[in-house]
Amino acid sequence: MATTTLDPIAQLLQATLDPHQNKQAEQQILQAERSPNFSLLLLQIVASDHYPYTTRLASALCFKNLIKRNWTDEDGNHKLPSSEVTAIKQELIGLMTITPPGIQSQLGDAISVIADSDFWQRWESLVDDLVSRLTPDNAAVNNGVLQVAHSIFKRWKPLFRSDDLFTEVNFVLSKFGAPFLTLFENTDGLVERNKDNKEALQQLFVTLNLIIKLFNDMSCQDLPPIFEENLHTIMALLHKYLIYDNPLLHSSNDNESSSLEFVKAGICEVLILYVQKYEDAFGPLVEGFITSVWNLLTTVGPQTKYDILVSKALQFLSAVAHVTSHARHFDNRGVLGEVVERVVLPNVSLRESDMELFEDEPIEFIRRDLEGSDNDTRRRAATDFLRALLEQFEKLVTEVVYPYINHYLSDYSNDPKGNWKSKDTAVYLFSSIAAKGVSTASGGVKDINPLVDVVDFFQRNVANDLVADTGIEAILKVDSMKYLYTFRSRIDKHQWQQALPLVAKHLNSPEYVVHTYAAITIERVLHLQIFNQSDVLALSKDLLNHLFLLIEKEEAPEKIQENEFLMKCLMRVLIVIREGVVPNTDSILLHLTKITDIISKNPSNPRFYYYHFEAIGALIRFAAPSQPDKLEQALGKPFASAVEEGIQEFMPYIFQLFAALLEANPSASLPDYYKSLIPSILMPILWESKGNVPALVGLITSIIPRGASEMSRNGQIEPVLGVFQKLVSTKANEGYGFDILESVISHFPVYVIPMLPRVHLQLTRITSEALQPYFVHMFNIMLLRLQNSKTETFSQRFVRFYHFMSARGEKGLGTDFVINIAEQIQSGIFTSLYTSIILPDTQKLSKPFDRKTAVISLTKTITESSAFAEKYKKGWAFTADALLALLENPPVAAILDDAIGDPDIDDMSFGVGFTQLHTCKRPPKDPWPEVKDIKLWVGRQLTQADARTSGTINTFIRERLSPESRQKMLFLDPR
Repeated sequence: MATTTLDPIAQLLQATLDPHQNKQAEQQILQAERSPNFSLLLLQIVASDHYPYTTRLASALCFKNLIKRNWTDEDGNHKLPSSEVTAIKQELIGLMTITPPGIQSQLGDAISVIADSDFWQRWESLVDDLVSRLTPDNAAVNNGVLQVAHSIFKRWKPLFRSDDLFTEVNFVLSKFGAPFLTLFENTDGLVERNKDNKEALQQLFVTLNLIIKLFNDMSCQDLPPIFEENLHTIMALLHKYLIYDNPLLHSSNDNESSSLEFVKAGICEVLILYVQKYEDAFGPLVEGFITSVWNLLTTVGPQTKYDILVSKALQFLSAVAHVTSHARHFDNRGVLGEVVERVVLPNVSLRESDMELFEDEPIEFIRRDLEGSDNDTRRRAATDFLRALLEQFEKLVTEVVYPYINHYLSDYSNDPKGNWKSKDTAVYLFSSIAAKGVSTASGGVKDINPLVDVVDFFQRNVANDLVADTGIEAILKVDSMKYLYTFRSRIDKHQWQQALPLVAKHLNSPEYVVHTYAAITIERVLHLQIFNQSDVLALSKDLLNHLFLLIEKEEAPEKIQENEFLMKCLMRVLIVIREGVVPNTDSILLHLTKITDIISKNPSNPRFYYYHFEAIGALIRFAAPSQPDKLEQALGKPFASAVEEGIQEFMPYIFQLFAALLEANPSASLPDYYKSLIPSILMPILWESKGNVPALVGLITSIIPRGASEMSRNGQIEPVLGVFQKLVSTKANEGYGFDILESVISHFPVYVIPMLPRVHLQLTRITSEALQPYFVHMFNIMLLRLQNSKTETFSQRFVRFYHFMSARGEKGLGTDFVINIAEQIQSGIFTSLYTSIILPDTQKLSKPFDRKTAVISLTKTITESSAFAEKYKKGWAFTADALLALLENPPVAAILDDAIGDPDIDDMSFGVGFTQLHTCKRPPKDPWPEVKDIKLWVGRQLTQADARTSGTINTFIRERLSPESRQKMLFLDPR
């Protein structure tokens, strides 16, 4: 295609890089995506040297995002035309061999998305294509091929073992395994031949890095036979490059790792995997690697460029120390002393680069320092190694390390101002040997070395740093709070009551890391739930004021949302003080709406705005019931603006918060803003984003109870049912479809009110649109799904829906109504449906309220249904038996816990799917709160029905049930 045809798209892509034009350009690109072959036009721009690198990179990024959104639907079917799908697969591999690394990375991500759905059954030719492109001596081409392979094979690492997974892995190995090993040997030869050629050598080490990554990928699930057969050769090559050196590969920048460091770090990752998973095969070869890794650790310098290598090398030694047969190498006081002296201490002591990070990039310092956030830092890796040794030799390690702790404490005492780093090292060392096991995100360290006393050490050596107002280095204040944070579960409530105000005063600190660690520590101790509302209320106003002051210190959107830890702490305070927030609602609302307005201009930190919206959710949950109008008015404007401006990152959260506002005041009429919102949220474009769907369903099902009359008057039943039809047709959203349908049936009229005298004309108009005309169509959709693509979830929800309908005879529904609808679709279909799906799957219902509804439905069927009394006589008996089976374990509603959950957001895929706001999460709702004792209720229904029908029910019990069932049924009679 001519370049001129691509120019308008290229200009739009370039405009996305300009903050003044990006929003409009992104919207135009989203519209252009719908045009035929748009994805291929993007790939042509990627491939063209005519355009600047930035435009080509933007095109690759746009292509990746297009693939993420549009490759397959919820059921795995391609959304793009088959010709476009085929062309994309044909183009991508070639592009990976000719584009720069930055573009390769984006295309590789797109390939990984495609592979998730298509590899290998719908892309069988891929591996053959990759193998055919490998060359004996062209590193650039090989690197593109290997990057594609890595993009696909790395998907295996987090997956659970399954037959399908192993079939895929074996398919790959059968075609790729031998050429891969040949490439490894060829690359080794090329390295030898090009040892004096810097440019070629650097390319070849990129190849080696990818080879090692792929070796890890292909070994992650099981030891491939081809690798096991060649293990000595492979490990000899790995060992060669673990100790390899060439000045041509050295980085002149002390802060940037070279390909040599990345290769060696990758080799250490392979060694870790093989020690942990394949000890039988790899065990005899481990000793040589231990020696080489030890030598490497004792010879590399403290420069930042070696950090990744040192941390991976230490992780390998940790893995070795966890294996008893290998740990014996360290079972000696002299050896452990050398370990501490030569490896641990150099890597736990503060370096100049750490101090620079503390001062210049404080948020990065915090993220690296926090537990679980710094796996690739020297300090964490050295600590893990020491703890691995502690597990094996608890007494010996403690005895070896303690003199060093005392030495550093003494050194600090001699000159606190000059030797403050010694105190930092001492506290860090003590924490390393005091903590056993894994530190948890919720409670910190729970298992303690019995040979040390963490509370006594804190009181003697750490507490003063927390208490003193002056003369203490900022990092020592951070150390004191991190100590509390680490051992928070080991400190009792009385001790925390003394410590918490001391920590809180550090929110006043001008030092970024100090006040942030204060917020982190406060948040985590409040999460422990050792403090209740009354314990925190007196302190809460000051806490909130300080936190808002820190968050709003700078007004640029990216600066306000830089520090998610401050917002997380603010959120936690609101959750803990609950209704205690009410007196300060005005001030808190003012701050939260201001922050919403600012960050909406450039959402850049998903964690920050997640916590921000959880904070708003907490305010709504605890303040809105007493002052709903105030919150609706204050939050309506910033929320409406975000929706109108199409801020995709915020929409799923805002829809949840809108729903929470509505549910906080259930008896009020529907506010005008929500009335105007209804047409917008029924538009198909909003439902195209997967992340919007659960939130929109929650919003619609919150609007309907308060706005059913308005919606009926405006003819909006049909569009809502259109949403149901769209959702229920897909496996991913079928449950949400049923949620909407159940809400519609609960609140909209089923029948049209007959024509009334003229004086009642207005009432007739209000209720003129009823559900009755739609039931046959709705049931037909569900029956087709059951027939053609039934899933366990769909079947369960259909059965729940049947009982939902069957139990509501008072609304004009009931069992006979459902039978009539089904028979209109196909004569005789109800019998098959009832016996093959409804009755068997009723017993699979697991949620108490679903089982309760089923009991009520089945009871009303045998006491009220004419069809079951007269036509389905065997069905009456089957129904009674199903009811008795449910009553063997009568549903009991769980005691509702009002606690707010605490998700681990590190596991969330922000921007990809839906993220639940836990402050807005709906508790399960009992649709039959008036029924307290379900067995007693069933007995009364049977008695009343028998009296109403002059003994018919007892006659049916005698004539239609087995002696055993008859006895159980009569036992339910309260008389």
